[in-house]
Amino acid sequence: MTSPLLGEFLGTMILILLGNGVVAGVLLKRSKAEGSGWIVITAGWAFAVMAGVFTAIACGSSDAHLNPAVTLGFAARAGDFSKVAPYLVAQLLGAIAGAALVWVHYLPHWKETPDASLKRACFCTAPAIRQLVPNLLSEVIGTFVLVFVVGAIFSKAVAATGPAAGLGAYLVGSLVWGIGLSLGGTTGYAINPARDLGPRIAHALLPVAGKGSSDWDYASIPIVGPLVGGALAGWLLRIIGVQ
Repeated sequence: MTSPLLGEFLGTMILILLGNGVVAGVLLKRSKAEGSGWIVITAGWAFAVMAGVFTAIACGSSDAHLNPAVTLGFAARAGDFSKVAPYLVAQLLGAIAGAALVWVHYLPHWKETPDASLKRACFCTAPAIRQLVPNLLSEVIGTFVLVFVVGAIFSKAVAATGPAAGLGAYLVGSLVWGIGLSLGGTTGYAINPARDLGPRIAHALLPVAGKGSSDWDYASIPIVGPLVGGALAGWLLRIIGVQ
């Protein structure tokens, strides 16, 4: 029953359920976690990545990308793009499913929260200061760091001297935590087209009480920026010979 596509779907679903779940817990009214802040959100996303990676591997995806930008980056490094389209579809569908579960889990809280922008933030990202080029560069830089450092973590050089097998998910989770703390304050660090687009689609389709706009004017930034950043990181890994 397990397969790479099932692994990518379920891993991404868990990623979004726990990642957007912590955002909802912090932002929605009358949640016990309301107002607990950025450190809680970044930590929750780190643990969400860890849980998603383990889920994806157990369910058949040894790649455990959970992110079209990661898939594209490693395709650019290897020169093999055959996984990009099927993984993208599985990741996007998983992200939609995860966002729908967040909506169900916090069902009474949407009506209690009057601010439509806070509700949308429980699904997708928005910039702190809306400027096209700086916002795009933030997503490019954040995703470049993600893909390049993931490539380093799983490189042969690190494997020869570094972490024992099984620690990869914890290290990637720690990396995402670091990106969130250091680089996430500008755009909310989507660094993953599926993570942003899938829940944005869910926000548009679901009957979220008082939800307002899905902000499609911004939606291209967390798609294009991560794909560019991921591809650049993959090409650099290939150029300098990191395997």
